[in-house]
Amino acid sequence: MFSIDYHSREPIYEQLYNNVIRLLSLGILTPEQQLPPVRQLAAQLGVNPNTVSKAYKNLENDGIIYSVVGKGSFISEKTKVADLKKERLLQQIGENVHDAVKIGIKQQQITEIIENIYRKGVNDF
Repeated sequence: MFSIDYHSREPIYEQLYNNVIRLLSLGILTPEQQLPPVRQLAAQLGVNPNTVSKAYKNLENDGIIYSVVGKGSFISEKTKVADLKKERLLQQIGENVHDAVKIGIKQQQITEIIENIYRKGVNDF
């Protein structure tokens, strides 16, 4: 159910976070569904339990999951998948633009790319 790319520059805890968002948006995870226990998922993926715990903590801080002591972590009923995806995409766009500016890409070049995408539409990109 969860997939990790060990060669990715994206930290594993962020990959797990994004996996939950993706599985929610696909309807594979549903509100009130229990997530695998931290140690079980860590063993399954071959990662440190602290890594899974960090992903779960971030998901909980963002209101995507909630934890019940002694019972585990569950998908929140209040989770709005579309809003989560938009928020995450906007964050990624911001990070990418920040990286582009750091390496000297001009605002005009970035703006042209965005305008071309909107002009052509999603099907032609």
